[in-house]
Amino acid sequence: MKKVLIPTKLEKSAAEFLAPKGYKVVQNADKEISALAKENQDTEAMIVRSEKVTPEIIDLLPKLKLVVRAGAGFDNIDCKYARKKNIDVMNTPGANANAVAEEVVAMMLAASRHLVPADISTRAGNWEKKKFMGRELTGKTLGIIGLGNIGRLVVKRLSGFDMKFLVFDPVLSQDLAQQLGVSLTTVENIFDKSDFISLHVPQTPETKGMVDKKLLSRMKRGAVLLNCARAGIVNEDDIRAAKKEKGILFCNDVYPKDEAGPKTCADIADIMLPHLGASTYEANDTAARRAAEQICAYFEKGINTFVVNKGLPDGLDPKYQELAFALAKLARAYLGEMNQPHQIETSFYGKLKKFSKWLLPPIVASFQPDFDSYPDASDAESFLKEKGIVYSNRDVDDSKNYGEAMTIDLFEGSKAIGKASVRGTITENNLMISRINDFDKLYLEPSGNNLFAEYTDKPGVLGKIAGTLGENNINIIDIRAPQNIEKNSALSVVKTNVPVPQDLCAKIAKATGAAKVFTFNY
Repeated sequence: MKKVLIPTKLEKSAAEFLAPKGYKVVQNADKEISALAKENQDTEAMIVRSEKVTPEIIDLLPKLKLVVRAGAGFDNIDCKYARKKNIDVMNTPGANANAVAEEVVAMMLAASRHLVPADISTRAGNWEKKKFMGRELTGKTLGIIGLGNIGRLVVKRLSGFDMKFLVFDPVLSQDLAQQLGVSLTTVENIFDKSDFISLHVPQTPETKGMVDKKLLSRMKRGAVLLNCARAGIVNEDDIRAAKKEKGILFCNDVYPKDEAGPKTCADIADIMLPHLGASTYEANDTAARRAAEQICAYFEKGINTFVVNKGLPDGLDPKYQELAFALAKLARAYLGEMNQPHQIETSFYGKLKKFSKWLLPPIVASFQPDFDSYPDASDAESFLKEKGIVYSNRDVDDSKNYGEAMTIDLFEGSKAIGKASVRGTITENNLMISRINDFDKLYLEPSGNNLFAEYTDKPGVLGKIAGTLGENNINIIDIRAPQNIEKNSALSVVKTNVPVPQDLCAKIAKATGAAKVFTFNY
């Protein structure tokens, strides 16, 4: 009989599902997790919510094989240490999605009709109908940053209000957007035209502080910003200034720490809730039942679909995963950040052919920050299918003697519209990009700050690029300049000591007549 430890407040549905199947369940939310671990050292599986599963806790459970997080996020679990101990970690993605989506709708209605202050005022004996004149949702525009499980449910729940939906999602295809009834656009356009803006992206180095003064200055007067994602996505000081200038409303349910005490956003939040997004009986019950079902499937059928910390197979150097990430990231930059990839094709040469399923996840992770690169190909393929992106892995001809190399192609819209094809390998333990589109023998290490310029081959262009950089106090570290003689085109890759600003890229493009100028910082 396998023992399952549940050291958290969780719906009884998990224990009720496991017990009849022969599992011994110990559930106790009152004791510290460390004390429970010491008392139950024969535990083989554990279900947690926000409890921290540290190396110390893991070491107390020598028979532990599986930890399931009843929810989506799993940063409270030391996944790397668990992997070292050959312990799998799972989550239950999507279990809380509907609860969060409904919370967004509730906040929109509450903010639009001033429900919270009107309730307080009326309870105090006042009758202030004029003061609380509201606005309707019907016919308004909702902007959604990130159309994952939650974002899609928000669209579905609000469709009855005849709203217009503007969406930014870096990997959602145009075809799928049309099927979902949303319009793909830029983040800037969303802030320009939306009456409501709802954030549904993870906090990453790229998204931290993304909602700043520049974006907020674009918002309509009286528009509503809703954050049920992560606190660090917004700049609170900039919201404070925007409220004074434009009278925007701010609805918030996330904080740097989930704990009692003063909140820094208290003076700017028109509605603030104690992280209630997933706090419904239904969401808790769904997460509990899914966690129990996954434990049974794992031990009885060997199903590990939701394992988030899978290790690498023997024989695959982890640097090749890093290479796949870098090549895809460069291909994405070549296409242009606002051009949605419609199709991905890959070629893996030599010994890499048998590891193709382990190389797809980092490709997906390169242009979708909230996709963890641990899962295997089935998870990555499911993710791409959800986004409407076609993926295929080509048969290769090893007689070309590319060695252990890989080629990653991204297509925008269709093959006829735009293509970025990048090949690379590992040379002397360093990542090396050997080709991009028709420009061969590039031999570029994807590191540091790189400026790419593609133009009609003619004398003086490289000099103009170098001169413009010099005028702006940017030092050149290295230059690569392959040519395509048949097409009379050239590609200059200039490695610089600091990142090249976007406005300077535009200046270089104008001065040289380059068809494409972009940066790739890695």
